[in-house]
Amino acid sequence: MALAFGVASGLGPVAGIHSAIAVGFLASVFGGTPSQITGPTGPMTVAMATIVSLYSDRLEYAFMIVMLAGLLQIALGALRIGSFIAYTPYSVISGFMSGVGVIIMSLQVLPFLGAEAVTGGVLSQVEAWPEAIGDLNRDAVAVGAIALAVCTLWPRRWGRFMPGSLVALVVGTLAGAFLFTGAKTIGQIPTGWPALHWPQLEWESLAEIVEPAIIISLLGSIDSLLTSLVADSLTRTRHNSDKELVGQGLGNFAAGFLGALPGAGSTSGTVTSIRAGGRSPLAGVVRAGILLLLLLGAGGAAEPIPLAVLAGILLRIGSTIIDWRFLKRLRRIRVEYITIMLITFSLTIFVDLITAVAVGLIAAGVVRSSGSTRDELDRVISVPLVKPAFFEGESLLESLDPYRMPVGLVRLSGRFSVASSRELTLAVMADTQDHDVVILDFSQTTGVDDSAALAIEQLMHATKDAGTVCVVLGLEGQVAEILHSLMILREVPEEHFVDSLDEAVALSKRILDERKPTG
Repeated sequence: MALAFGVASGLGPVAGIHSAIAVGFLASVFGGTPSQITGPTGPMTVAMATIVSLYSDRLEYAFMIVMLAGLLQIALGALRIGSFIAYTPYSVISGFMSGVGVIIMSLQVLPFLGAEAVTGGVLSQVEAWPEAIGDLNRDAVAVGAIALAVCTLWPRRWGRFMPGSLVALVVGTLAGAFLFTGAKTIGQIPTGWPALHWPQLEWESLAEIVEPAIIISLLGSIDSLLTSLVADSLTRTRHNSDKELVGQGLGNFAAGFLGALPGAGSTSGTVTSIRAGGRSPLAGVVRAGILLLLLLGAGGAAEPIPLAVLAGILLRIGSTIIDWRFLKRLRRIRVEYITIMLITFSLTIFVDLITAVAVGLIAAGVVRSSGSTRDELDRVISVPLVKPAFFEGESLLESLDPYRMPVGLVRLSGRFSVASSRELTLAVMADTQDHDVVILDFSQTTGVDDSAALAIEQLMHATKDAGTVCVVLGLEGQVAEILHSLMILREVPEEHFVDSLDEAVALSKRILDERKPTG
């Protein structure tokens, strides 16, 4: 797989091997997921292929981007931002991964047909297909089809002892060597220790590489931490997100120095390792060591591998990255989440990976806020408070006016956020203006954010303008701290804060008595 990803990136097969060694070793030693296997992955390869096409005449800039991305990942871990990535909605993840799968498959069609690879995205690849079909290399298609068939049909239970991709590599290479000799091969692979690529960048060009470095760092972080969640579910352990980002960052920083692909947590490699019993960092360290020994002593063994064989393996990998589990349930999933998935999927294919994730997260946030608005408003109670004390000396039944009651109660239960801030004001404001006194009951309020707090202030201003007096009930804890720190209740007299409903009723009675006309 490392060989295949190296070829797909445009840097060559050795770049994939160097990545699997450097990033795999450092992420295992310094990362926060003991059982995780790290190396080149589909999303990181797609992103790096774009960068290589942009900087094909200045590859040192491409490697600087990888180094800077590693430093950014270390910073994300040091700032303890890693845990927030776990809150990425599944609809965004599904659209992103399916889009990456389609990109990987589209990039492999030309090598599978025996044609020269072209730069550009999915549309550029599709435009080159008719010419490649017209000039078909039948030997390449034959060995590619053999590799694809072996990967697809290899029994899953045998994968614990021998991965299907490795079997496909061997069988496809043997077929190319003895039966279909016209298929183009990898060719000579450099052996020995990799050359170091020292930073060679002018300060004025720094801004040029920051954006792609951010894309690589965020993409690698999301890819790795999602794999960490998979590892947790299989091993029933809990990873350290921030430490994992530091380990991944160190690995990618080293990969840039070695002229290698950036890496991330590999879901397929991690699952394979765990099922074979690898649950400690030693598994990743041994894997990197074995790859290094192969590179130093047996690099020539990879030279006769046909490119179409690697393409066949990657076609299978791309198909497994597509989230078929989500797609099979599309008819049962809410339209909002299908829309989020399709937006992320489309942007991943036709724009770029980081834009897809960013827009997907924004769309998911809007949908989640819409649902939170309904939930939060359902916990608001605004009712007239009917107590005989408010009608002393009068017949209660005769005094009841459904359109005008002297005292109202507004109870805010649970947590309130920006989701309901606007609707909270609109829903309650009209009710409060129909009373002489309004009791704001915070006794069951567990939290408010700054938007909800400012909405409460707007509500209190409206009641004041209508000549309504506010009584505040049960304000304490974090809610009290937030409202007082934002000076929301600065115009409420101190004696209007009470601790129980009985106190609120007694105070409301006194306020009504004071407001009665004399004479």
